[in-house]
Amino acid sequence: MHGSFEPPISFSLMVHHVVLYKLKPEVTPARVEAMMMNARMQLLKIPEVLSIKCGKRIDPELPWPFFIAIDFESMDKYAIFREDSIFVKFTEEVIKPNTEDSLVLDFEMDPGKDVRFS
Repeated sequence: MHGSFEPPISFSLMVHHVVLYKLKPEVTPARVEAMMMNARMQLLKIPEVLSIKCGKRIDPELPWPFFIAIDFESMDKYAIFREDSIFVKFTEEVIKPNTEDSLVLDFEMDPGKDVRFS
């Protein structure tokens, strides 16, 4: 059992990045659909993004009606992503005009799970 707790040589801390958004009052359901489509189309072009999920609330009482969740191989990849021109443009053109608040939640994930094959 001695060696079973050592991380593999390729060990990296997987990052699950979740952002919850509050939408501006004038944002329509159609605009939310467009935001979801844009998130997938634009952010998947960034090489550091392993996977992306986005969606809208089911319960209309929930305070956060929209979310984006992105997986990264490491905090380093996440840092590169944040500086990427596609992400910066997406934030300026899609997120800022439509949202009035956000909550960012970053989690580390089990490095043994390869999200590319899940």
